[in-house]
Formats: sequence, structure tokens, C-alpha cells
Amino acid sequence: MDKNTIIGLLLVFALCMGFSFFTSHRNAKQREAAEQAAAEQQANLASGAETAQIEEDYQTIENSENLSSDTTGNVRQAKKLPLYATAFRIPEDAANGDFQVSTNRAIYSFARKGGYLKRVELKNVYKFAPKDSVKPQVVLYEDDANSMNIDLMLKNQAVIHSKDLTFSSEVKDTLIVDKDSAVLSLKVYPAAGTDSVGNQDSYIEYRYTFFADDYHFDYKINFVNMSDYLYANNSGYSLEWDARLTCQERNYQIAHDMTTVYFMDNVQDVDNLDERKSDKKDFSSPLKWVSFKQQFFTSILVAKSGDFSTAAVSVTAPDKAEKSILKTMSAELDFRVSDLDNGSFDMMMYVGPNQYKILKGYDLKLERLVPLGWGFFLLHWINRGIILPIFDWLQSYGISYGIIILILSIFIKLVVTPLNYKTYISSAKMRALKPEIEVINKRYPHSENQDEMMKKQQATMALYKSAGASPMAGCLPALIQMPILIAMYRFFPSAYELRQQSFLWADDLSAYDSILDLSFNIPLYGNHVSLFTLLMTISTILYTYMNNKLMSPNVDNNDPQQKMMKWMMYLMPIMFLFMFNSFSSGLTYYYLLINLITFAQNGIFILAVNQDKLRAKLLENMKKPVQKTKWQARMEQMMKQQQQMAKQQGRK
Repeated sequence: MDKNTIIGLLLVFALCMGFSFFTSHRNAKQREAAEQAAAEQQANLASGAETAQIEEDYQTIENSENLSSDTTGNVRQAKKLPLYATAFRIPEDAANGDFQVSTNRAIYSFARKGGYLKRVELKNVYKFAPKDSVKPQVVLYEDDANSMNIDLMLKNQAVIHSKDLTFSSEVKDTLIVDKDSAVLSLKVYPAAGTDSVGNQDSYIEYRYTFFADDYHFDYKINFVNMSDYLYANNSGYSLEWDARLTCQERNYQIAHDMTTVYFMDNVQDVDNLDERKSDKKDFSSPLKWVSFKQQFFTSILVAKSGDFSTAAVSVTAPDKAEKSILKTMSAELDFRVSDLDNGSFDMMMYVGPNQYKILKGYDLKLERLVPLGWGFFLLHWINRGIILPIFDWLQSYGISYGIIILILSIFIKLVVTPLNYKTYISSAKMRALKPEIEVINKRYPHSENQDEMMKKQQATMALYKSAGASPMAGCLPALIQMPILIAMYRFFPSAYELRQQSFLWADDLSAYDSILDLSFNIPLYGNHVSLFTLLMTISTILYTYMNNKLMSPNVDNNDPQQKMMKWMMYLMPIMFLFMFNSFSSGLTYYYLLINLITFAQNGIFILAVNQDKLRAKLLENMKKPVQKTKWQARMEQMMKQQQQMAKQQGRK
């Protein structure tokens, strides 16, 4: 068998394997599609027949005589009824719609089958919509996007789900809560006794207490005389909370990256799952609250009766092709009820804006849901102690948020003016010493020679020292101002106050502004042109040019490293153009203002500082004897040691 035959056989084998893989993969996809279609068809059939099935179950139970908890299993077998239909009564109004509650803040819908919060529509809060179009109100959790369930163990240790039980209430129409508070009581009764009403003295109650002007409501689970129906030793229950969060904002990617599960443990440490990918965590220790949090809205479940004893939480990122679903959330929260005849578990649920001043009022560290740079001490104190109070104060006067950002920018620049002035004076001293620096550069023209480069550095440092100038004096103030810039970077994308606030051409300061929507997507840039980002980039390039003239007058243009650094400084603004094009327009507007105010500030400094007088002072300083500090002496010693080591390596 020659070489060509072997190669031919290998190719035939590879083709056979490839064809086998292709057909098996295609068949698997076809089977998967068929199974999915069958499941959807079954779900549609079940959904369409659900009301009829409930009524049929109820009629069957109503016509059954001597139905008791002891015969529950036999009747279920004989009548082919679901377990929940024989264990708990199905009320006569089971086919009616969901329970409705309307407060001044929101409209709530509670599922008749399951008794859980099913839909929330926030009043006077709107979802993003294109300019000149009608903005729909924000609706959280619709189309079965939110559900809650508690597994209940019967006397025979069979398990049923609370989400399958049909609740009844004395409230027949929408419960209106326009002042003070009101209660929606949802009850489910055991199907025991000789009549369809069952035992009215035994029930499980979901008791919701609403407040007219709050986004939260109390949620209490009561067990009343249920020891004859539920397994007595089962004093622990698990509340299963599942939710699918949909995008309410303009920028899907930003909203997606800020959506995850937050929680606080029993020692008041607040933490969260990964925001960028799917994640999960199990807890063997208690939790105080759990939150399904997105960019500007949040749903929080708080344990008022102590803590949730143990828990498991997870967040699942959707397929990249899905642009409406942010994340899918899940939480299993364990709680204990010691008395099935007169026991309860108290909770509070908040569904509303992710707004700092509202959340802080609950004194549960819920304000940590607003990302103000909590991991860094300086960042969150700048935002909490300076930015938010100024925003709240100026907002009370009804000022436009665009003007508020302008006032805030001016205020911040005035506060850091002493630092900016010190930076400018440092650069002015460097400019004044330019003739002396040029002499040193001519004396040591070969910057690639390490020995010569060390001598030039020593000569330059000696010049600065004798004149009383220091390059570091200009760097330190700039570094001190960095936390403020980073704090602003954290504040603007998470500030609920800026949501859908318009200014100039921007219709939402919490999202990007667009003066041109592109029909195609530019990698790393996007499919739109943000004017604030474009202006910020241009102003940053101009600022870089001015900074090179003012702050770096003594750069050796023959030094390749200096040339590279110079071009890198111009490359950064171009990178900002791509980085910030999809960011909050409030942030890019703020950075633009900071650049413009800096231009004006430096102009004032130029007029205020006499360059000739400053040079004369530096030349006078050079005539005085130089007193070395211990630090300067150590630095010189290190320089000499490096120079000697370089010489020794050169000899080798």
C-alpha cells in the first residue's frame, strides 16, 4: 500500500465521519424542534383548557359526597383529579380574572391561581420610546414573567404546589388605596366536609397590606387551623421566586450589564452575583433580603420575621439574540413556621425605582443597590456626601437637569481650583527653565546610550532641585482629582434622577444621545452617533494639545520614548470616542463641560501668572546653596548605584 493510497483512505474516512456528524447533528436539531413544538402545543392546549378544567374539577368535587382528608387519595384516583383539586377547595369564582390593587404609585395584579404578584404597572413612570412617539408606562412582570410558589406537604406526605391552588377574596373589584392603607386578603381552604364550602375555620392566607404613597407592601403568610391537613413535622417551607426581567431602557447592553441578584446576610453584608454572566450561590446561613435588580428598577423581598433561614439564588443570562429579556432570576428562600394552627411569616416586598433617597429610607442598606462605587471608600463618599445632596438641593428649585450638571461641574472645578493652580504653576516653572533644559539635551544628545541617559537625568534633576521646581508637583494634584472623575463615571449611568430627563438634543440623560442613527453597526462603536461624545472627544484632543504645550514644554523631541508617549496621549481621546458612544449622555456632557471649564481656567491662570517674573525667581533660587533632604540624598545614591551597575554591564 503506497503513500497515495493511504492518503486517499484517510480522506474517505474523514468524509464519512464528517457526513455522519452532519446528519446526526441535523437529526438532533429536528428532534429538538419537534419536541419544542409539541411542548408549545401542549402548553397552548393546557392554557386554553385551564378555566374549563378548574370548573370541571370544582363540579366533580362538589358532586362527591363524604370527601375528607382521609379519602383524598382514593377520590383523586377514582375521579382522575389533580391532587390539589381534592386537597383544597376550588371556589365558585375560580374562572374570574386576577385580583387588582391600585395605589397612588402602582397597579398590582395578583394571580387568582397561586395568589402571588403577577404584574406591576408603575404610574407616571414610562418606558423608553423613540422621540415624538407615545411612551408606554413601565410594566414589570407581565405575561407570567413573575411567579412564587410554596411546596405544601399533606398529611399523607404528598406534596402540592401553592401556585396550583385557587385563592378567594372578599374583594370582588379593584381595591383602591388612595389614602392611608388597605388589605387584600387571599385565602385557600381545605376541601374537607360534606359541602362545597369546606371548612371555613381552616385556611392558608396571603395577607397583603398596601400603602397609598409607597412602592412597598407588607406580605404575610398565615396558617390557621391547618394541622389536620398539613404534615405536622414539616415546620420548614421554601418560597420559590422566579422572575424574567425585561428591558425598559434605551441601551439594552448597559441595562443587561447592571442586572443581577443582590442580597444581604444576617450580619448586614451586601453582595451580589456576577453582573456579566450567569451565576448562582447557595447559602447555609440566613439572609435578610434578596433583590432582583436591574438598572433603574428593583424588586426586593425582605424577611420581617427574623431572616430567611437558608437560601439559593441564581441569575441566568439570555441568548445573545434575545434583545428584550435582560436576565432570568431565581431565589429559593427557606422560612420556618412552628405552629400550623396559628403561625405566620412576615415579609415586605418593594417593587419600584432603584432610587437612592427612597431605598435609604428603609434603613436596610437597600441603597447599596445603587452602584455608587461602594467597593472604594472615596468614590461612594463623594457621591453620597457631595453629588447627591447637590442634585437634591438644586432639583427642589425645579431646575433642568442639564443646568444642574452645569452648576455641578462649575462647583467641582472651583473646589479643585487650588490643585489646578498648583499644577499650572509647576508647568509654568518647567517652561521657564526651557533654555537650561535645551542646554542639557544638547550636552547629552544620544538618548539611546544608557550611560549618557543617566547623566542627563541627573543633570535635569539637579537643575530642578536648584531652581525649586518639581515635575511631580504637577502630577500629584491630577492624581488627587481622579477619584472625582471615577465617581462621576459611576454616578451618571445609575442616577434614577436623570432617567428620561431631556436637555438640548438629548432626550434621556441617563442613556446615550443620538443625532444620527446608522443602518449598520460599527464594531466597538455602535449604530448611532452621539454628539456629546463627539464634542467631548474633540475637546479632549484640544485639551491634550494645550496640555502638551503648557505642561510638557521641556520634552526632548528626539527621544523615541517621549514621541511614543506623545502619540499615546492623542490616541486616548480616540479610544474615548468608541468607549463612551453608548454611555450616559449626562456623563459625556459632564466631561465636555469639565474640558471647557478647564480651558477657561487655564486662560485665567495664563493672565494671572507673569512668566518673566517667575523665571527671574527661579534663576535667583539657582544661586542659593541647595540643601538636600534625606529623601533626595537617597535618590541620588540610588542613581549613582544604577549608573555604576550600567558601567559594569557595559564592560562585560
